Amino acid sequence: MTSPPLRRNRNFRLVFSAAAASNLGDGVVAVAIPWLATLLTRDPVLVGLVAASRQAPWFVFALPAGVLTDRFDHRRVLIGCDLIRIAMAGAIMALALLGTPGTQAVLGLAALTFVLGTAEVLRDNTAQTFVPAVVPKDQLEAGNGLLWSVEQVAGQFMGPPLAGMLIGASIAAPFGLQAAGLALAVALMMRVRIAPRDEERSAPQPFGPALKEGLVFLWHHQTLRRMALALGLFNFIGSIFWALVVLYAQVVLGMQAAGYGLMMAFVAGGGLAGSLIGPAILRRTGPKFGLMAGIAGFALAAGLMALTQSAWITGAALMAEGFTALLWNIATVSYRQRHIPAPLLGRVNAAYRFFGTGPSAFGALTGGIIVAAAAGLGPVGALQLPYAICLGAALLIMAYIALRLHLE
Repeated sequence: MTSPPLRRNRNFRLVFSAAAASNLGDGVVAVAIPWLATLLTRDPVLVGLVAASRQAPWFVFALPAGVLTDRFDHRRVLIGCDLIRIAMAGAIMALALLGTPGTQAVLGLAALTFVLGTAEVLRDNTAQTFVPAVVPKDQLEAGNGLLWSVEQVAGQFMGPPLAGMLIGASIAAPFGLQAAGLALAVALMMRVRIAPRDEERSAPQPFGPALKEGLVFLWHHQTLRRMALALGLFNFIGSIFWALVVLYAQVVLGMQAAGYGLMMAFVAGGGLAGSLIGPAILRRTGPKFGLMAGIAGFALAAGLMALTQSAWITGAALMAEGFTALLWNIATVSYRQRHIPAPLLGRVNAAYRFFGTGPSAFGALTGGIIVAAAAGLGPVGALQLPYAICLGAALLIMAYIALRLHLE
């Protein structure tokens, strides 16, 4: 029996609207946090540290977050995480208004960003686990595609250009907007109603055995294990790539905040296209194509950024990367939701993200160290070198996916 269209699904409409509100704020601060870091310091290692601080919680807290996700009411966890993020947005806004440039202020920003990232770990893992409770299995690709679509439109298409304008008025303004968007998301999520039977839960277990159960399932599922390894390598170099984009835009391309925000909107334009037509492409080609396309688009963007100083070429390369990244995301998330039993979904997702996303923290810091070590190449050469390294690594990951991953 065919499920009713998602537009008639009240719970999905509320979740979709909450995602739009929160992602707009997230997209604004995704530009504002690194820009604020560069206003506080020009040290590439410290800028990389701020980027790493938002990714480090995946390495530290991803596994316990999975146990908590499976143990507690998903809706309440999402609301609680957003309340914490509202508090952190307010604290960063105060730092932006009152902080004095220097190492101490940057370390304060890194600490606040770490707490923000910790809430995002639990929220993101819970959100992915929550989707099957509001979307029928035969509509997972469509539901995930729509949620990725609103993330692209609000978070990356509208957010970055808006951030550029807000930064021009005040570096604190983007964080106020994020707090407002999150408050609206909380209000919407409070209206979602999920019957207990719609969320299968395992009986409560001691923390240790519950954690082990998710790890064991992932380790013994060959495809998921290899996907997690590929994602970990991809996110390591991807974090090098994205942690340095703000300095690349300023130094190599000579951009101000408005131009940088516009360039990031190019990424969202590609991502929006990927989210809208990605499900149809993947239905015809299968999930492995999504993984291969994702890493190929990244390799293309890294190679061009290692060679060019053109803002237009860089923008086009990032647009292509945004498109193919969405194919990767839709393919991998839908595969996990379909193949992991519902009572284990939170823990296995968390184990997957621990191995797959945890390395991002090390990548962001590594990128800053590479630039600092390559200072002898000059400012432009030092910032292009990491992208050449990312290209070589991406080609190796592509070979691994082609030879070792077999997705049914």
